[in-house]
Amino acid sequence: MARLEYRNREDLAAADQDLLKRNINLHRILTHSPGMTRAFSALGGYIRYGSTLDARLRELAILQVGWLARSDYEWSHHVKIGYDFGVTDGDIAALIADTAGQATGLAEVDRLVLLAAREAYVGPGVSEVTFGALLQHFSTEHLTDLVVTIAFYCAVVRVLASMQIDVEPDYQPYLDKYPFPAG
Repeated sequence: MARLEYRNREDLAAADQDLLKRNINLHRILTHSPGMTRAFSALGGYIRYGSTLDARLRELAILQVGWLARSDYEWSHHVKIGYDFGVTDGDIAALIADTAGQATGLAEVDRLVLLAAREAYVGPGVSEVTFGALLQHFSTEHLTDLVVTIAFYCAVVRVLASMQIDVEPDYQPYLDKYPFPAG
C-alpha cells in the first residue's frame, strides 16, 4: 500500500489537474509536489516521445532496470509499453536469460544495451569498455539519450519502492505473465 494517498484530479488545484492526464498511480502520488511532477514528466516525456533513440532498445534498457530492481510497477508497465514499441515475448525471455548469464539469440547491440543498464544500475555507471562498444552502434546523441534514460529509470524504481506505489489492476496481467523469480 502506498505511503501517501493517491490523489485524483479533484484533489488538485485547477492549474495542476493536467498533471493527471495519465491517471496512473505513479502520477497520482507525484502530484503531492506539482512542480516536481512537471519536471519529472518533462524528462519522461522527452525519453518516450522526443528522443530519436530506437524505441525498442530504449524499452529493453528500461525493462532491464525494472527486472534488476524487482520493481513490480516498473516491470509491469514497461512490459505493456514495450509491446507498443516493438519488444516481443522473445525479447523479454532473452532479457531474463541474459541477466542470468545464459546464452540468447539477441543481437550484439541488444546485449550491449542490457549490459549498460546492468552496469549503471549496480553502479557507479556504464563501464569504459561497454561505453566504447556502444559507440560502435550509436551516435553520441543516441548514446547520451540511452545513458540518461537508464539513469532516469534507476531513479524511477527507487521512487516507486520508497513510495510503495501499487500496480494498477490493468497492469497486473503483465506481471503475472513474467513474474520475478522467488527469493
